[in-house]
Amino acid sequence: MLKIWGRNTSSNVQKVMWAVGELKLAHERVDIGGPFGKNKEPAYLAMNPNGLVPTLEEEDGFLLWESNSIVRYLAGKHGAGTLEPADARPRALASQWMDWQLTVVAPAIHGTFWGLIRTPPEKRDHAAIKASQTKTGEVMQMFDAHLSKHRFAAGDAFSIGDIPLGVMARRFRDLVPDRPALPNFERWYAAIAQREPFRTHVAGIPLV
Repeated sequence: MLKIWGRNTSSNVQKVMWAVGELKLAHERVDIGGPFGKNKEPAYLAMNPNGLVPTLEEEDGFLLWESNSIVRYLAGKHGAGTLEPADARPRALASQWMDWQLTVVAPAIHGTFWGLIRTPPEKRDHAAIKASQTKTGEVMQMFDAHLSKHRFAAGDAFSIGDIPLGVMARRFRDLVPDRPALPNFERWYAAIAQREPFRTHVAGIPLV
């Protein structure tokens, strides 16, 4: 049985749990990090020297960290041809958008999330929050343009490429009420919001 180390409120853990749900894999998730702590203790650092979540542990002791890498690994091992696209080009597109989530979307929305969720109201930098919200709207326009020609990130079918962006999209829609018009993005979001693993592991978890 797979073991996923990480609290379910972490966006990075949510990516992995969403993939686990799509693949219907037997698993155990262990609360660690955030209010649960223990992620800087020697036992956990021996598994993941970054001290971050999530970490994947398989029955034979194989360990893997970095959320997008875990999603790729699980899809390749258990969902080749379905969650992981069979053809090279859709597979590359899925990977491209996964990387874009890390390098562009996550930095853009960071100030919004930390400003509104992790910072007490009296200490919030409203100018910084607004700048982050605006930036996130701008970068999501890039994805909206892509979705004007594709149903999902990698083409016509849902894939690993949609999972990291879907987690960020939930935060974007919840935390940026004044958004630019994104008709293709909204159509895509409505589609992923119908998926039970998304509802269970992403939308159903409070932002804290």
